Amino acid sequence: MTKPNIAKKHIVKSLHNLPLEIQEAVKEKYPLGFADAMMRISKPNGDFFYAVPFDTEDVSYMVKIDVKIDDQTQEEDDKDYYDDEIKGADEIQDDGSEADDEEED
Repeated sequence: MTKPNIAKKHIVKSLHNLPLEIQEAVKEKYPLGFADAMMRISKPNGDFFYAVPFDTEDVSYMVKIDVKIDDQTQEEDDKDYYDDEIKGADEIQDDGSEADDEEED
């Protein structure tokens, strides 16, 4: 005998608000992380969130995933990385040049 065709509930919920057993099941389904399955969901007001699908026998979930978005521009990244204001950098360079001068004598 076949099961009657009953529509599943569709629920959107944050991962940390799900029951512990569902949280564990979601983590088991995505053992390598959510990056490959994540979808960007747009809301009517222009906001958005990221979620991954997860289905149980009775419920179809869209599980919201907290994502930190890097708003820093590439120029700011380069500035931080190539910052010339390293303490003691001039002293290290001066020490090396003095040692070279002494060896030449």
